[in-house]
Amino acid sequence: MHNTLPHLKTTDFPAITRNNLEVLQLNLGYLCNLSCTHCHVNAGPNRTELMDKITIDKILYFIDQHNIQTIDLTGGAPEMNPHFKYLVRAALDRGVKVIDRCNLTILLEPGYQDLPGFLAENQVEIVASLPCYMEDNVDKQRGKGTFNASITALQKLNDLGYGQTDTDLVLNLVFNPQDASLPPEQKALELSYKQHLKDQFNIVFNQLFAMTNLPIQRFGSVLISKGKFDSYIQLLKDNFLAQNLDHVMCKNTVSIDWQGYVYDCDFNQMLQLPLGSNKQKLHINNLSNHFFKGQTIKTLQHCYGCTAGQGSSCGGAL
Repeated sequence: MHNTLPHLKTTDFPAITRNNLEVLQLNLGYLCNLSCTHCHVNAGPNRTELMDKITIDKILYFIDQHNIQTIDLTGGAPEMNPHFKYLVRAALDRGVKVIDRCNLTILLEPGYQDLPGFLAENQVEIVASLPCYMEDNVDKQRGKGTFNASITALQKLNDLGYGQTDTDLVLNLVFNPQDASLPPEQKALELSYKQHLKDQFNIVFNQLFAMTNLPIQRFGSVLISKGKFDSYIQLLKDNFLAQNLDHVMCKNTVSIDWQGYVYDCDFNQMLQLPLGSNKQKLHINNLSNHFFKGQTIKTLQHCYGCTAGQGSSCGGAL
């Protein structure tokens, strides 16, 4: 359904171009131990798509040819890729910063209990999804028991030094709205998160990223089923702020899918929109000498989600 969502085939979104490429966001596969209602990837336990080692090595070769500063690992649950640790070590050997977008509960799953120690030992920055600090809301969005598992995982990470003021182990949390609304002001929400999690569970973290839900894949389908798709698109357009255009993540980032195809962003990947002005999808194999700076970025109506209100990116508000 994701390629036929209404009102995404044409756009009046302003044209934007790319700056220097600095970040690779790698989708290591759609396999996940959760099936969240807000998931724009439609990931879940029954998905089989996983990036293989050959593709990972091709990406590492690409990194060697370019001034890549950061790799941002996502999924699904990126840690469920059997080559996750290999990729992390190889990137760090190249002096590249590694971000792991972690759903927290994976750290408690059988076979993955050593992951917190691995992440800490390698100083991997963790961006952890905790869409609310209230149990009922999290379990409604992500599944029964998810909140308590997430709290346990956060406490384990804190014990290893993540989120603490006297270490370099960065732990950031991610908020997503429960429904077809824009996120509240990020800084105020962060203060509420910090106070509640500290008071109730003695949990600390560095920053909160408030991210807008984009109307694609599972969330887009939910909007359609509730008759809210058109009104949500209009909400995003009504709250468009032009000053956010200079700070959207696609300006310095490209997204690579589990097969090695390259897109302007993770959301365009889910819509199978070719990179830039290209008519066909481009593979990482063919991009060693590709010139990114100044390239047109492919945009459609969902891009209003990144520029509405306070803006939204993989690093939260703009």
